[in-house]
Amino acid sequence: MMNYVWLGLVAIGFIVGAWTGNIEAVTKGALDSASTAVNIALGLIGIMTLWLGVMKIAQDAGLVKLLAGAIKPISRRLFPDIPPEHPAIGAILLNVSANWLGLSNAATPMGLKAMEELQTLNEKKDTASDAMIMFLALNTGSITLIPMTVIAVRASMGSANPTEIIGTTIFASTMATIFGVLAAKTFLTLESGWQVFKTRVAAAWRAFVIAGVIIAAIVVAVQTGLMAWVASQIPADSFRKMVMLISTWAIPILLFFIPVFGMIKKVKVYEAFVEGAKEGFQVAVRIIPFLVAILAAIGMFRASGAMDFFVYLLTPVTNLIGMPAEVLPAALMRPLSGSGSLGIITELLKVHGPDSFIGRMASTIFGCSETTFYVVAVYFGAVQIKKIRSAIWVGLIADLAGILGTVFICRYLFL
Repeated sequence: MMNYVWLGLVAIGFIVGAWTGNIEAVTKGALDSASTAVNIALGLIGIMTLWLGVMKIAQDAGLVKLLAGAIKPISRRLFPDIPPEHPAIGAILLNVSANWLGLSNAATPMGLKAMEELQTLNEKKDTASDAMIMFLALNTGSITLIPMTVIAVRASMGSANPTEIIGTTIFASTMATIFGVLAAKTFLTLESGWQVFKTRVAAAWRAFVIAGVIIAAIVVAVQTGLMAWVASQIPADSFRKMVMLISTWAIPILLFFIPVFGMIKKVKVYEAFVEGAKEGFQVAVRIIPFLVAILAAIGMFRASGAMDFFVYLLTPVTNLIGMPAEVLPAALMRPLSGSGSLGIITELLKVHGPDSFIGRMASTIFGCSETTFYVVAVYFGAVQIKKIRSAIWVGLIADLAGILGTVFICRYLFL
């Protein structure tokens, strides 16, 4: 699948660039993106070394095992192939929790550690396992409780209430997560055959009921004004201070608590840290070819003007669902590039204003899901997975659900 996606981005970038006369921009886009990919990977070395060292302490101290045991009822259903107290479960929980709080610096190393643990259970080392695909679904959906980055951008542009998009972001990212998980379950079950699919669907009626109850509860909270009321009860200044407090203290507390917990459990914390940290450099170097490949292809695609062409083609569809055409480039860029989508969204906020309908919808889009292609390239590249099975489709379905959820909730609340 990834072969076709990569070749498609390169081919479209080349053809559109040649057709529009932007071939020099295509070349520059590829070279600049390749350089950016290497800088990203090198920038990860220090962060990876730090967090993998801390994770080793947590693992030796039994903290990861405790976390795995705490979420056993959920993990058993989402990851039936993983032993209940395997270190992979704890690493997945830490990654998901970091994403929930917007702590991207901690989320990526923990996600890569989770993939390494999942690879130890993988019988086909070059092929994505069922657990890896489900983990990608959780990571792409990535329920976002506090979209710190876009709140900061909105505040810097003078928004009267920069935190008002928290409720819409929670709704949209929850939709992305639910449909991402359902998509993963569906694809993985279909691979086992149609009869197995029907049997498992019938047996999983509780999961569908729970998903329906969650969606209904969120819709009721929106329709009754409860979600808007809760958000309005938090003064903007107070919430901004709370967000800054979390972003300032969350990582230092983890860096302090985990070694202290390890010391209490009689772990040789320094030696454990160094042993875990040794992996950091190796992992960061391993992902460079994968990052260069995907980011260079995306760079060619963007520079060629292909994005404008797709916006033109899809505008009639977005008009039907009520999405302003101005927001479509941000929605299309979100699965491809985090920095690219942030740049587009920042420009929209400048032109239309952070408190406009377009500004609010664009702000929600940034937190509704993760960048599917970046996650696939980095996470699967770190463990040398070449056959990703249905991972791309699962991620794109989660992205689509997040976008549609964004349109629905923003139109309901802000029009």
